[in-house]
Amino acid sequence: MRRPEPGRRLRRLMRTEGSAGSEGPTGPLRAGADRVQGVDGGQGADSGLSTVEVVILAPVMILFILVLVAFGQLVDGRGAVDGAARDAARAGSIQKDQGTAMIEARRAAMANLADVCSGPVNVVQKSAGFRADSLFTVEVSCEVRGLGMLGLDVPTTLKSTFSSPLDPLRRAET
Repeated sequence: MRRPEPGRRLRRLMRTEGSAGSEGPTGPLRAGADRVQGVDGGQGADSGLSTVEVVILAPVMILFILVLVAFGQLVDGRGAVDGAARDAARAGSIQKDQGTAMIEARRAAMANLADVCSGPVNVVQKSAGFRADSLFTVEVSCEVRGLGMLGLDVPTTLKSTFSSPLDPLRRAET
């Protein structure tokens, strides 16, 4: 007599119990697996959860990106104001008299900050006098857009000071 294969009877039992619709050995396992994998058409406890996550997280991510852009504009503005102060001090230091030096310093600062500042560009001489072998120091300041693009009406005024030596061999007007 032929001996049956081990496990054959168990497989046949599982097949008949699972196909009859009863909760056999594979019934609850299969139902749980379907729910975890989302095969049952989204009828599980997690249906719609990803939509809620997107609705909550999308505005937060957009706001985060806008804040990064605003702070990037502030950093760019800081660099531009520093460069404008350097150029203004240099432009003023090579002039022959103090009046012309301030005019050229303002012109240089305004040329550098035309597309960065949202208000007027202020150039103030911080050094005393305009004599040979001294420093010509200017302070450049202006208001930048920065956080205004986010609807925050926070005035952001950036200032920078720079000094440039006056040439001792320049020809001064008499």
